Amino acid sequence: MKDFRRRFERFCYRNRNKGIPNLMLWIAIGNIAVFFLSTMDRSNLLARYLLFDPAAIMHGQVWRLVTYLFTSLIHEDAVSLVLSILFLMIYYQMGNTLERSWGRFRFNLYYLSGVFITDIAALIFQQYASIRFLNLSLFLAYATLYPETHFLVMWILPVKARWLALLDLAITAWTFFAGLIRTPTELSYLFPVLALANYLLFFGKDIQNLFPLSWQVLLRKKRGSRPKTVPFPAGGQKARSSEPYMHKCTVCGRTDITNPELEFRYCSKCKGYYCYCAEHINNHTHIQ
Repeated sequence: MKDFRRRFERFCYRNRNKGIPNLMLWIAIGNIAVFFLSTMDRSNLLARYLLFDPAAIMHGQVWRLVTYLFTSLIHEDAVSLVLSILFLMIYYQMGNTLERSWGRFRFNLYYLSGVFITDIAALIFQQYASIRFLNLSLFLAYATLYPETHFLVMWILPVKARWLALLDLAITAWTFFAGLIRTPTELSYLFPVLALANYLLFFGKDIQNLFPLSWQVLLRKKRGSRPKTVPFPAGGQKARSSEPYMHKCTVCGRTDITNPELEFRYCSKCKGYYCYCAEHINNHTHIQ
């Protein structure tokens, strides 16, 4: 699995400039355009033809598999509309940050795979899909890569991204178990979990980055494991079995211990296994 993930990351790196540029910007523009068009459509015909409707999709209206992404602002009152626009701007900024960090290809793959999985799950369970779970998976990805980022809750209280992400995961888990207890014969309670499958697939055990460093150490002790060292071949960095960290940036020297909020990657163009943080993975001189 580690080899597969390493190959996947290198494949994404080689194709990082392929795909739809500024994907979240186009989604934000689409939402605003649909909102203004819907305000002029008193018959509400536009909204009825864009919203996700499993029955209509099965009768050939396949465009609904995508167009619901642009309907987050319609049917909102004044207060909800202001909040929705604010959140839309926040999700645009987070998506833009992820696209710069990952590259265009990997970000497109992450978001569009979430769209595909959400569509399939909604059709299976006959649910009305919305952009809510896609935005949640976007926030979870951002919080996993940048868990120390602060958000102002109610524009007053600063809260780290990791705590908001853990709260979202707890609410999703509660929804799952509540549905399991209430209607065990129906499988619709699986929908919130399946709608976040793209996050689980892309991050795997990296979800533990959401936990504070002290919690991660406790988990390692409970499992009886120690931080692993990366075996470097001749010509690369030397293995440091005595060091407490797993990854160290070759350029700036920051590690996953001193800066647990950072993401570390290995460059496929350097000769040997050289590790870099997210800031320097695309901004360094290749070692040959």
